[in-house]
Amino acid sequence: MSEIGSIAATVLGFYALVTGVFLVSENRRPQATLAWMLAFVFAPGIGVLVYTLFGRSRRAFSRQSSLLRQDLEANARPLLSPLLSRQDAEISRLEAQGASRRALMMLVRRNSYSVLTRRNRVEIQQNAAVFYPSLIADMEAARHSIHLQYFIWGADAFTERLKGILIAKARAGVEVRLLYDALGSRAHLNRAYIRELQAAGVRTAPTSPLWRLHTISYRNHRKITVIDGVIGYTGGMNIGQEHLDGGKGFGSWRDTQVRIVGEGAAVLQTVFMVDWYNAVRENLFFPAYFPAVSTDLAEGDVPVQVLTSGPDSQWAAIRQVYFAMIVKAQRHVFIQSPYFVLDASLAEALTSAALSGVDVKVMLSARASGNPVPEWAGNTFILDVIDAGVRVFLYEGGYLHAKTITVDSEVCSIGSANIDIRSFSINYELNAVLYNRELATELEQAFERDLTCCTEFDPAEYARRGVIVRFRDSVARLLSPLL
Repeated sequence: MSEIGSIAATVLGFYALVTGVFLVSENRRPQATLAWMLAFVFAPGIGVLVYTLFGRSRRAFSRQSSLLRQDLEANARPLLSPLLSRQDAEISRLEAQGASRRALMMLVRRNSYSVLTRRNRVEIQQNAAVFYPSLIADMEAARHSIHLQYFIWGADAFTERLKGILIAKARAGVEVRLLYDALGSRAHLNRAYIRELQAAGVRTAPTSPLWRLHTISYRNHRKITVIDGVIGYTGGMNIGQEHLDGGKGFGSWRDTQVRIVGEGAAVLQTVFMVDWYNAVRENLFFPAYFPAVSTDLAEGDVPVQVLTSGPDSQWAAIRQVYFAMIVKAQRHVFIQSPYFVLDASLAEALTSAALSGVDVKVMLSARASGNPVPEWAGNTFILDVIDAGVRVFLYEGGYLHAKTITVDSEVCSIGSANIDIRSFSINYELNAVLYNRELATELEQAFERDLTCCTEFDPAEYARRGVIVRFRDSVARLLSPLL
């Protein structure tokens, strides 16, 4: 028995040394490195498995032959050359409208390899009752291509109608492609629905199949529609009946989408094509999918930048943009998100802004839809920021799923990224930044209307929930990097 014990101790020591050297060599934050070392030592085997599924950094995606980088400018440079050629001139022109804009535009240009587009007509669409009819009308008018990518695509009463439209367009010669996240859609989509689409000529694929266990944690959370290369949609809404009726446990669903007609749609097209290539290895970077934008769209003249982030990205682009928008605010910051799981940088940005006199308001869903653990963890992060003067409101008019930020009635962002570590570091996400006072003001007015359905977070009431509830929330906070 003593020999067995000695062998086991030697093996465990060698295992701890090898894994420790590996983790230290990754140069992560000291807290993260120590946490993973403890997991490896006290849960041998299980710790390695959890790390493989959830803990790897972007170095895991360094093989360019196996995954196309999220470098939008490089992949579409020949097709977007007219836009790229006037980037400096456009940024200089818009800088005159606000000195802080240039820094934000350059940040998006460099950290997401994105381009500034100008010839756009942009419409903010609040809730599915506006978004879905608009989407259907545009799909029915499609002549060349319909490209769809959603984290959740359901098989229900509403999507049966969409299926009929997509099948009819495919049979009429329109190229129809649908990407969906296999894990996000797992409980909503069935094989019969997919087979019927495929039989009619609609190309469908999961962004990453579930059998690829090594990437199961890296979900594609983006929401994209591109029609004929000139009409694009993105935002917080997926495709399903629950957006219309609230789904299980809610009387309504509060969300925000944006419709972009013009050059911005070409950038959304590029994002879709990168993800399509990664999913099915089909290269779609051809001029037919990037038609020239009509000059009459210059009347809209809404500057738009589309930025992406993901586990294979060099920079945490969306988190950096949120940070920059918050710290540059002079008057107010309004944020909507269903979740509120902060890392140190965003927590510091929010508290610094509030302490400097900026009116910082955050609106969250009062109740979770599904997994309650992020809500539990979120309570502890709320307590961290309200002492600095950040005001947090809980939306009770339904389920709040919008992901928006607006600053000083000058600039706003609408997209798929929640205010949580998973969205900023682990998921594939996409946001559209709109440099337009009218649209920023419109989004702020919607925020003010939503406040009438809110109650403000009360730390005294939270304290009365008891020690057990508060300890539960603190334990949930330990899982925040994975939520």
